[in-house]
Amino acid sequence: MRRKTFNADPPWHSVEEAESSRKLRERIHRSERENRFLHKDSDQRKVMEEVFDRATLLAVEELGQKHHLAELHGVVASGKEARVYYGEAPDGSPRAVKIYLTSSAEFKKRLRYIAGDRRFSRLPSSSREIIRLWVQKEYKNLETATAAGVRVPRPYTFLKNIIVMEYVGDPPAPAPTFAEVDVTDDDARWTFEAIKDLYRKAGLIHADLSEYNIFKNGEERLLFDLGSAVLTSHPQADEFLRRDATNMVRFFRKRGIFKKDTDSWLEDLR
Repeated sequence: MRRKTFNADPPWHSVEEAESSRKLRERIHRSERENRFLHKDSDQRKVMEEVFDRATLLAVEELGQKHHLAELHGVVASGKEARVYYGEAPDGSPRAVKIYLTSSAEFKKRLRYIAGDRRFSRLPSSSREIIRLWVQKEYKNLETATAAGVRVPRPYTFLKNIIVMEYVGDPPAPAPTFAEVDVTDDDARWTFEAIKDLYRKAGLIHADLSEYNIFKNGEERLLFDLGSAVLTSHPQADEFLRRDATNMVRFFRKRGIFKKDTDSWLEDLR
């Protein structure tokens, strides 16, 4: 698909703005169809409308105007709350563009991960406000983890319901997760060291860790999906830490490569 460089001029008047948004949606729709990410055209149209509402389209265009994005291709991962797209920076380097669905009702359940976080003094009331705060929180968590030397996708910027970050994998294919590949004793050791470093060096607990949000990119491993991550001072920090450790002990035991139980591992951590 031909690269389209975003217009760096000031925002359009309403008619031009609407036409630009329509063209952007059509380009992304065509990319997804050509790359066979979705199969039923009617279903695809419905999903596209859910993801790319007017506010999201304007945010994508603004990221282009600020030279964070030059192109947005098809979706590479999707869930109830968000979809991740393969994008490109102006220099052609790949970017993961995570777009949270502003229509998702799932975020009402996520307030427990925000309440008690001293970084956010006011709890939002509307779903859209919750999503924007969640995006800000995930971005801050990625920044904090990166600064502490914990391997996560490097964050570049965020705007409204969108985060732009490092693309992990060989575009357009994302790197596989632990759930999708063979894992080893080294993978188990790395995982528990990463949990420990996140806790001790970054002052964070992932709070939603499983084999589905750890990439294995060749010999490199990365934690991702840090939106739920909380500070170690969070009122439910101990509960979340135990759940993370239990999830990973269960996974590695199922693969036959980890013998230690959760309590023993948590004692070593502290």
